[in-house]
Amino acid sequence: MLKKAIAIVTFTTLSWYTFADSNQDLTHIIEQHWQNAQKEKVFFRTDPDGWKPSGKLAEFTPKAIARRAEYNRQVLAKLDNIDSKSLNEKQLMNYRLFKYERETEAQSYLFQDKYFPVNFLSGWHTYFAEAPANMAFLSSQDYDNFLVSLADYPRFNQENINLMKAGLNAGYVHHCESFKDYHLTIKQHIVADAKQSALYEPFTRFPNTFSQQQKTHYSAQAANLIQSSVVPAYQNFYDFFIEQYMPNCRQEPGISSVNGGLDYYAYTANYYTTTDATPKQIHDLGLSEVKRIRSEMQAIIKQVGFEGSYAEFLQFLATDPQFYAADRQDVLEKTAFITMKMYGKLPSLFGHLPRNTFTIKGSASRGAFYMPPPDSRTPGTYFLTSEPSQQPLYNLEALSLHEAVPGHHLQSAIAMELEVPDFRRTLSHSAFGEGWGLYSERLGKEAGFYQDPYSDFGRLGYEMWRAVRLVVDTGIHAFGWSRQKAIDYLAQHTALTQKAVENQIDRYISWPGQALSYKMGEIKIRELRAKAQQTLGAKFDIRSFHDTLIGQGSLPMEVLEDVINDWIKVQQAK
Repeated sequence: MLKKAIAIVTFTTLSWYTFADSNQDLTHIIEQHWQNAQKEKVFFRTDPDGWKPSGKLAEFTPKAIARRAEYNRQVLAKLDNIDSKSLNEKQLMNYRLFKYERETEAQSYLFQDKYFPVNFLSGWHTYFAEAPANMAFLSSQDYDNFLVSLADYPRFNQENINLMKAGLNAGYVHHCESFKDYHLTIKQHIVADAKQSALYEPFTRFPNTFSQQQKTHYSAQAANLIQSSVVPAYQNFYDFFIEQYMPNCRQEPGISSVNGGLDYYAYTANYYTTTDATPKQIHDLGLSEVKRIRSEMQAIIKQVGFEGSYAEFLQFLATDPQFYAADRQDVLEKTAFITMKMYGKLPSLFGHLPRNTFTIKGSASRGAFYMPPPDSRTPGTYFLTSEPSQQPLYNLEALSLHEAVPGHHLQSAIAMELEVPDFRRTLSHSAFGEGWGLYSERLGKEAGFYQDPYSDFGRLGYEMWRAVRLVVDTGIHAFGWSRQKAIDYLAQHTALTQKAVENQIDRYISWPGQALSYKMGEIKIRELRAKAQQTLGAKFDIRSFHDTLIGQGSLPMEVLEDVINDWIKVQQAK
């Protein structure tokens, strides 16, 4: 009897050790990986708008890329030794997400991502130039680190140029028509006076604690580095782009026109949607959504008593003065009112709200987007085009709910405050983040927005825009659509100006798959909510649902579905 008891105790003890070791081993692997990512200055699947140069910049030589690929392979091998069945609930989620990211990273090294360090919207040169204005410079260390970044930029710049050169040799280059004006994004940073550079901005707003001697020292250092190192690097990139890259640009818009391009597109579609949906399935889904949304838009046209065709109504919206603000300040003030009004509604829709805030800034270069804060010292930033002619008022509610609250800012700020491993706080799955942003636009109806039918039409217009993306992105990259055919389709179904339509299509051409993430993510979120409401009935709590949905940080769609299914079971058991 005693031997049996001893055997039971021994077995139990060994099981506990296995349980503890698996959890501890996983923590160690994840922490080691994070330390390595900090050393490499490369964080897989994070929002590029969140990049803040500080100190030595990342390396993008073939040797450095191979080093990161090998390290990732070693991490995956270590994960194979983890007994996932013995992990506790929190660690199981960490394991699942961490392994998913490492497997996706392993895939990325097999494809042609590295040949495209720029796209129609941005590139390493624009991210570098735009980041300082949205960074916290509160100590001498902040300035010292940024001076190191400025000094290191020529190397960083050349390594990215070399990747584009390798892309030229491999046949992976951007489409000619889409990139014909891209040189202007480089040229604007080739300035005669360093103080005219966007990179000099932090040296115009020193903390009050700095002495005049410190200010003079840092200003002189920055001006010298910008003039002697950074501007020549931009010139180097400009010359390469004009003289070598564009003369060898891609003639066809679709990535499938190059060798292996169709496989690459399947990879990007999976990467951005985090689903296994095929281009054909996505294309057909887009056509179905376009038809549904068009019917709802037509109902509003009838409601407001407009007599004319759909195209004529879009023209009416584009030209009537009632739909445009008086000036830029008016745009920003109306935007602020919408976001503050939504802030007051949040407690009825969410049980947990983040501490960090956001600010609103006008932007003429990239349209509307949200830039997450690098840390708790800095707010998030909601950028939008403040030029009245480019920002119709009937779109403003949907746009602000998407980019600020309850959209990108709310979701990102909550993620950054979670008590989870560091990699999860900055993780950014496009389908999750953009799907949540689009879902947030619709959520505004429940919060009392869109009382003006024109504003509700604007919301539908944005939804239509995202549905059309499913059609044109797959059309271009998988089904041989011409650039003009894609332009015509987008123009036919949205109220975007002709210039905006062309810019959007060029964005999709240069960034295969990314445009699919918005609607694919939103559709999945709405499916999960519908399932929860139908299953739970009176037990359905919208606040608890939303807290669960965005309370784990950014998730791939399959994991998100499991999280919501588990939540449904818990609610049923209450």
